[in-house]
Amino acid sequence: MAGVAVLAISAGGAVTASGAGPTALTAGSSLDAAGSIGSVAGQALSRRGALVSRDSTRDSGEETDPELVALAEKQMAEREAKLAEMRRAAEKQAAKIKENKWVLPLASYQITATFGQYGLWASYHTGLDFNGNSGDPILAVANGTVTETGYDGAYGNKTVVTLDDGTEIWYCHQTSIYVSVGDRVNGSEVIGTVGATGNVTGSHLHLEVRPGGGDPIDPFGAFVDHGIVP
Repeated sequence: MAGVAVLAISAGGAVTASGAGPTALTAGSSLDAAGSIGSVAGQALSRRGALVSRDSTRDSGEETDPELVALAEKQMAEREAKLAEMRRAAEKQAAKIKENKWVLPLASYQITATFGQYGLWASYHTGLDFNGNSGDPILAVANGTVTETGYDGAYGNKTVVTLDDGTEIWYCHQTSIYVSVGDRVNGSEVIGTVGATGNVTGSHLHLEVRPGGGDPIDPFGAFVDHGIVP
């Protein structure tokens, strides 16, 4: 009978076993047992669901380590600061390039003699000749400081402007000189006028470029290097 009662409980049916005593089962006790089992199973599933939910929340990144967040924010701030520094440096360099941009010394001219030519000169031609009329304004080709003015033999009236990088620009054969030693001049500023002083055959500007105040180089190449073709 005990075996039959177990089967009855497993089947969930309403069975009454004959006999008295502790082994007697009723339909009510069978249902109560089933309900208890269901309750325990439900609680277990509920707890399992809560655990899965917490795991999913952690895996999805909703719970973030504050130290990682702080580190990421610090790295982002450092990156932005570096970019800002690079932008400032680029802007400063652009302004410097614009400030020191070379210009041509005459508004209207023809090239009548180039660097290295032989003929009218004692050895070879050391500059670039810009043909012009006496009295035409001569412009400083770039920013610099006037380091020499006055008459200089075959060069006639000469002005020397030393650029910020140490390069000397010689402006020769002038009629008039408008600047004095120590004056600060900017590119495009009028510093004198074209003339025919010194050893010349006609009015023109003889211009020399001397890096570091040393030997002259081809002014044509220097102008091209600074973005200008004479």
